[in-house]
Amino acid sequence: MDVQYYKEASKHLHREMEFKTYGRSGKVCLAFPSQNGHFYDFENFHMTDTVAKWIEQGRLFLVCPDSIDEETWSDEGGDPRRRIERQEAWLHYIVDELLPRVRELAGAEDTDKAMVTGCSMGAVHAGNFFFRHPDRFDAVIGLSGVYNASYFFHGYSDDLVYANSPASFLSNMPEDHPYMELYRQSKMYFCVGQGAWEDDLLAGTRELDTILCQKGIPAVFDYWGYDVCHDWCWWQKQLPYFMEKVLGA
Repeated sequence: MDVQYYKEASKHLHREMEFKTYGRSGKVCLAFPSQNGHFYDFENFHMTDTVAKWIEQGRLFLVCPDSIDEETWSDEGGDPRRRIERQEAWLHYIVDELLPRVRELAGAEDTDKAMVTGCSMGAVHAGNFFFRHPDRFDAVIGLSGVYNASYFFHGYSDDLVYANSPASFLSNMPEDHPYMELYRQSKMYFCVGQGAWEDDLLAGTRELDTILCQKGIPAVFDYWGYDVCHDWCWWQKQLPYFMEKVLGA
């Protein structure tokens, strides 16, 4: 497997940001780390191994970016406006800087849509990026995520919190919004276990399930058993299971 490490300046974040890529070509997939995690976690927890066959076939170009969760979602004692402004800056880094860069590395066209995935907080990010930008992404695999920003902001809300809360803006999205058709043309898979440490994630996934059903937006929601806990050993099983549904056997 071809693995490359990069450290490049971001104009939106005013710092250098690190990321790793896996493969040489194929569909670009951004895989976000879990809470307070980093670009190397997906590899260290053997998640890259679970999708190696698609990478080695040249059908998947996996990209693992770094997060800044400690300044944003996790900084629950910090100023909420500053936190969400940093989140929005990170979102623009990913969409406006990293995505064009990795398309170039993968030899993809500017018009080629990417996919997003992640576990736990990584699923929060994946869902947010997908629903914010179905013009850039056409597939999402969210494993054990919540999709409502109120979970992290505890009563505080403003325009940017709303914009980063899919459960909020999807509930109010009108039927004639152009994103509706883009959602319906996309592939969406959301999975959560019903075992230990999954209670909040189960509730968050059910909330999104209800909203998309009410909007007539087709998506697959898969609720695994009561033995399925919030841990890497299960995400290692779930990711290739859903990746096969996106990319084929």
